[in-house]
Amino acid sequence: MSRLREALGNLPDAVFVDVHERDDAYLYVVDVAGVTPADVDVRVTGRSVVVDAHRRKSVPDGFDYRREDRSLFLDIELPLPMDATDDGAEASVADGVLEVRLPKHSGPGKRVPVEG
Repeated sequence: MSRLREALGNLPDAVFVDVHERDDAYLYVVDVAGVTPADVDVRVTGRSVVVDAHRRKSVPDGFDYRREDRSLFLDIELPLPMDATDDGAEASVADGVLEVRLPKHSGPGKRVPVEG
């Protein structure tokens, strides 16, 4: 988990990610205010979870931007724990929060027959 802890520590200040663990799965919780399910892409590539999101922001009538602290784009890559798998992975967005569930491997790995 040290790669994951290091990656979380290196995120920009405006990106908030929590990682939870239970016996059979991991849960990544990412703040994505202004993002809908259509605006976010979650991929498991190799040993990482990649989150790409585009925030939809509008300026209320009669107002101009004075300061903009929330980037329009969110692009983060988080390492997977060694026992996580993308088989059966799920993601959802509700109320500005992205949750990515990744099951753990059910055993020590798939047995490979050895001939000879």
